[in-house]
Amino acid sequence: MALKVAIVGRPNVGKSTLFNRLVGKRLALVDDRPGVTRDRRYADGAIGDLDLTLIDTAGYEDVTDESLEARMREQTEAAIEDADLILFMMDAREGVTSLDRIFADRLRKQHKPVVILANKSESRESGGGVGEAHALGFGEPVAISAEHGEGMADLYQAIVAASADIFVEEVDEPDKPIRIAIIGRPNAGKSTLVNRLIGEDRLLVGPEAGITRDSISVDWTYEGQNIRLVDTAGMRRKARVQEKLEKLSVADTLRAITFAEVVVLVMDKDNAFDVQDLQLADLVEREGRALVYVASKWDLEEEPQSRLAELKRLADDKLPQLKGSEFVALSAHSGRGVERLMPAVLKAHATWSVKVKTKDLNDWLAMATQRHPPPAVDGKRIKTKYMAQTKARPPTFVLFASRGGALPDHYIRYLTNSLRESFDLPGVPLRLTIKGNSANPYAEGGAKSGPERYKGDAKTAPRKVRKKEEEESRLPGKALEQKKTRVAKPRVIGAVKASASKKAGSSVAVQKGARGGARQVSRSGRIRTGQKQGPRK
Repeated sequence: MALKVAIVGRPNVGKSTLFNRLVGKRLALVDDRPGVTRDRRYADGAIGDLDLTLIDTAGYEDVTDESLEARMREQTEAAIEDADLILFMMDAREGVTSLDRIFADRLRKQHKPVVILANKSESRESGGGVGEAHALGFGEPVAISAEHGEGMADLYQAIVAASADIFVEEVDEPDKPIRIAIIGRPNAGKSTLVNRLIGEDRLLVGPEAGITRDSISVDWTYEGQNIRLVDTAGMRRKARVQEKLEKLSVADTLRAITFAEVVVLVMDKDNAFDVQDLQLADLVEREGRALVYVASKWDLEEEPQSRLAELKRLADDKLPQLKGSEFVALSAHSGRGVERLMPAVLKAHATWSVKVKTKDLNDWLAMATQRHPPPAVDGKRIKTKYMAQTKARPPTFVLFASRGGALPDHYIRYLTNSLRESFDLPGVPLRLTIKGNSANPYAEGGAKSGPERYKGDAKTAPRKVRKKEEEESRLPGKALEQKKTRVAKPRVIGAVKASASKKAGSSVAVQKGARGGARQVSRSGRIRTGQKQGPRK
């Protein structure tokens, strides 16, 4: 088990910045304004070779009334009680204030080792504040800069020296917990529900809307099963989110949904399934997480039976892709119906993790296609081949079919709904992928056509052609180029009539004589005057 270290101090001294530095992630929200952190947050971190369990706390306020600041002070005091070592942080630029002295008096009564940290010591103006920290009575202050990472070596030495007498018990690594994110609109009762489940005031609650800003994870055990509950900030419609801090809270909530396994959507019974609730449920389905609906403040409902039936009908009508999801009506304030939530969550998680045998899938596919055959596209009917499950969480299936890309969307929805009903997968997002090739794989250029072969000149070419190619191959480059660019002269063929030469299309040199007759030209260019003929009879 790691050493538990609580980081405490007055508001806006850099506690969350140091928390993120030691954890190695930007878990806590950080802003220039004071009072950003409200709940205490636990996370595993390290400095050097020391493993730490860090606790980020809200800024200490000296109030004891029923205000929000007084409830934040109670959370800080609970963190001090739970910690083994306390890191008391002050601002070196501003020096020691009256609130620092009041908080120092409070820490002296705890009888726990305290290390005083002078943060924001990277500038020259902070030298006086570091000197003033000696007056608080916690020994030599450690000058650090949480933003820039300065002074971490000195902090390591101080923690090692302060924790020398602290015994850390070795505990076996627990099993991997089921991660459950609780989301909803502001003031829906999410933090109250988490406190009711774990049986203690772990999270800050109140009548004000938007108290929770960070996504706070709480480890819990339910009937021997490790559970990690993640309370998130309320999400309003995107058009209403304007402030930077609220945008950071929404981003933190979206990250919690991404890393969750089961998501509990908490809705007010009077405004359940409005536009924002539907968008959140659709986001959960697109992320592939199991979903459980919760209607809160149910102790104020006058007609619970009829209202519950109406809400279930609304859920199936408005979100058909999550048809059959678990629905729980409860009151976190009074505890009515809370005992039905965790069985519904575990059932949804088991359905989300289901694996179906390939044989059962193909038997179902044969019956489904026999009951409703695939439609014919472009005059050709699509044939389904086989089906298999590639992974769970969420259940993902692959269907192989001829011309699978042409399968209509309505038939894919038919297969998905039939798959959900046949294998009892209610309320779980299913992924069905269709694969198939319409082209012949053995055709030229196909997947199985093989490498293209070189088709050279045929061996049955005439001897003259082959001899000519051999001669050209032996010519030097310049001679071969001149031969290719040489223009062939027309051949002169004797004893051929003009009409015959025109019909044959051959190049025969023919000239006209004085009487209109054709006169032949010899190869030397002389005109033949006549031929040796015998005397006429």
